[in-house]
Amino acid sequence: MPVASLEPVNKHRPFRFGVQEHRANSTKQWRERVQTLESMGFATLYLPDHFSDQAGPIAALVAAADATTGLRVGSLVFDNDYRHPVVLAKEAATIDLLSDGRFELGIGAGWLASDYEQSGIQYDAAGTRIERLEEAVQIIKRFFGGREFSFRGKHYAIKGLEGAPLPVQKPHPPLLLGGGGRRMLRLAAREADIVHVNYNLNEGRINPRLVRTGMAEATDEKLGWVREAAGERFGSLELSTILFFGLVVERRGASEEAARLYGLSDEEGRGSPHLLVGPKGDVVERAHRFRERFGISFLVVSELDATRFAPAIEELRHR
Repeated sequence: MPVASLEPVNKHRPFRFGVQEHRANSTKQWRERVQTLESMGFATLYLPDHFSDQAGPIAALVAAADATTGLRVGSLVFDNDYRHPVVLAKEAATIDLLSDGRFELGIGAGWLASDYEQSGIQYDAAGTRIERLEEAVQIIKRFFGGREFSFRGKHYAIKGLEGAPLPVQKPHPPLLLGGGGRRMLRLAAREADIVHVNYNLNEGRINPRLVRTGMAEATDEKLGWVREAAGERFGSLELSTILFFGLVVERRGASEEAARLYGLSDEEGRGSPHLLVGPKGDVVERAHRFRERFGISFLVVSELDATRFAPAIEELRHR
């Protein structure tokens, strides 16, 4: 059966909206910024984990939670290769405690080659990095539960967080995993609460070829992998994606212009769940169409687009 003909069982999940921020230039600026995002209707603030010009995610997320009352905070995503899973589990529990249960733990295998070049950490093959992540996910989950376990022939005598901060959310903060390749998405389908469907980033750099991996047909294939690997738990998964352009623009031709920037036709651009540009009514209609076709209900925009996407949020978030 063609993947596109499979009806998403989570196509009626309410919309949720996140924003990925990078920079915190001062305490005052950061507090005002996250408070503004909360007032716009965004549900979750995410920080990436790169060695470029960005704030350190752990400290910035705690500060953001302290400055807001309902805004959730999360990582999109911590790089497993430079964060030991036991240390990260303790940090995650602490962030969840200090945010009153508003933390979402996103973790990935690492993808951006320049991060490894800047840090001096060895950039192994994707399969090796994903294998390490698979092990880390098991360690983190068992750490929260305080259970001993064996994984691929190794035994872990994890005693949990005895005497240390415990997460408010049980059994642990929501786990976000994702990617654009088969192995990563199958791992996410088996283990995560939030599955983030992305471009295929296996080349380690942004390039024109990457755009084709975000087309509608490629997304259908990715969701087929997720559905197959998730089995009965598929309906409980929250499916998310990042909008590389998410803009309400009341100007004719805005959608076509955005598509051309990616080397796409207007039809191709309008079918991609990563491009959502146009008048508010059109953006709202296409978001519904993406949820109907793909089951994607959690849309994340960049910090540059947040203000211009906000007009669509009120129309969508209660539907």
